[in-house]
Amino acid sequence: MFALSKMLMRKLHLIFICLSVIYMNAATATPNTSADKNFNAYKERFILAMWKVYPAWASSVGYHKYDDVLVVPDEASREKELAFCKANLDSLQKYPLTNLTDANKIDYHLVENQLKYAIWGIKEQKSYEWDPSGYNVSGGFADMLGNDYENIDSRLRNFYTRMASIPAYYVAAKNNIKNPTKEHTALAIEQSLGGLSVFQQDLPDALKKSHLTDKEKAKMMDRAGISVDVINSYVAWLKALKNDNPRSCRLGKELYEKKFGYEIQSGYTADAIYEKAQAHKLELHDKMYELTKQLWPKYCAGKDMPAHKLKAIRQMIDALSVNHVQPDSFQSAIEHQLPELVAFIKNKNLIYIDPSKPLVVRKEPDYMAGVAGASINAPGPYDKNGNTYYNVGSLAGWSKEKAESYLREYNHYIMQILNIHEAIPGHYTQLVYANRSPSIIKSILGNNAMIEGWAVYTERMMLENGYDGDRGVNSTEASPEMWLMYYKWNLRSTCNTILDNSVHTRNMTKEEAMNLLVNEAFQQQAEAEGKWRRVSVTQVQLCCYFTGYTEIYDLRNELKDKMKSSFNLKDFHEHFLGYGSAPVKYIRQMMLQEKK
Repeated sequence: MFALSKMLMRKLHLIFICLSVIYMNAATATPNTSADKNFNAYKERFILAMWKVYPAWASSVGYHKYDDVLVVPDEASREKELAFCKANLDSLQKYPLTNLTDANKIDYHLVENQLKYAIWGIKEQKSYEWDPSGYNVSGGFADMLGNDYENIDSRLRNFYTRMASIPAYYVAAKNNIKNPTKEHTALAIEQSLGGLSVFQQDLPDALKKSHLTDKEKAKMMDRAGISVDVINSYVAWLKALKNDNPRSCRLGKELYEKKFGYEIQSGYTADAIYEKAQAHKLELHDKMYELTKQLWPKYCAGKDMPAHKLKAIRQMIDALSVNHVQPDSFQSAIEHQLPELVAFIKNKNLIYIDPSKPLVVRKEPDYMAGVAGASINAPGPYDKNGNTYYNVGSLAGWSKEKAESYLREYNHYIMQILNIHEAIPGHYTQLVYANRSPSIIKSILGNNAMIEGWAVYTERMMLENGYDGDRGVNSTEASPEMWLMYYKWNLRSTCNTILDNSVHTRNMTKEEAMNLLVNEAFQQQAEAEGKWRRVSVTQVQLCCYFTGYTEIYDLRNELKDKMKSSFNLKDFHEHFLGYGSAPVKYIRQMMLQEKK
């Protein structure tokens, strides 16, 4: 269970279910061969069998048959997972790729990759031994209370039954953990304590809205009390754990390259995309310096511009970054900007935005704290009418200095780019398209590099088409200020790749990382500290942004060169999304093949 549950938590945090939309193209043509019909029947059997092995995953995507089950992550559950994966790898051999449509070829690749990834995770990566943060039940229980997929009484009864396995769950966690990293141990403590609110606050609030008897409510609160005690005991055990020689949080080159291959599924190797990121960083510095020279008289009149390129850029960024919202209006400012993005996209005819799908901006739940400041949670393929949440990290309780540093990072310009990435036309827009898809495989096993790459791609695409919140819906050209801040933001995804590879395979020190992030990527100290923490508790995921963006942008340019005047940007966007969240290397093959 653990190998896939870890991937599940990663995808849920950043946007787990982002997948395909149907348009009538070669990627989604109705299969008309016996091979495809047989493979489609296999996929249905595969998914139903998979949910029995991964009930928490099933619940997260809207399949609620096993909501009352909490898998205990012991050796028996890992053996069950391995048996499932090996059996299905054998089954795949019955369906030769050459006999399948393009859509089913992608599904085949996704299934095969996921099964091999899970086996690798159990047998080689073994993060279940060194990552205590992987053991956290709160998120799944929170989803049961927060999503209205069925009546509250039924959800609460499943909640109650599921709680019964919490003590055994944490016994197994303690038995699994060997030589954990300091960083993952600290994260586990923080997130476990944050998750207690699900049982201490969210559950009592839900019980007030229910029609359960007083006896049922009392039994639920008794079991919730036991659950809280068990989680607190786990936290205390972690704090007291004697570990004189902890495992390094660095994954190491061999494991890193394999994880990159399974998780990113790129046409590039880990080292190749690292080299492209290094070159792109230098290109961005050159562009930012030219804009700095242009803007200097406007914002720094009377001051000598530093001769050192990066110092001059930093001073200009600092001058622009003072334009930001106040700490208590961060979330409301995000809500205000979303309709402006929709209006611009409609005016420019860049992609269809469905007005009937809700996007709810909310404070980031406590159990998600500690990794990223903004994210999307979307309904799964079985729960298409559920809310999509835009989670925004709260600044409540922050010191004045820390809040100011954070808000300068997410200043007036960057906040607009953040909203493009996370919401419109980035993740949220893709999610709306995704839920039209009939492909359950693509809806569950989507490629994160394509997902994040799309969001990063849309940032540049919007500015290329003239987006600038200060210039209104009819803007035809973004301001130099907006472009400078965009390049700074794009340095983030670029340096994410450099940082991740360098930390996990090249022994980059924290001092070197801070120099990269603060002096070369122009991030505020608080943001850089947060990124160091993030790279210390994740691996490879930070590469998906730049890798996917690079492959998508290159594909667009390749098609423009081939199609010349017949190229249409809106058609490209909708056609591209029509292949689902497949690895871009497969989408590229098919789109280019169509244009031969």
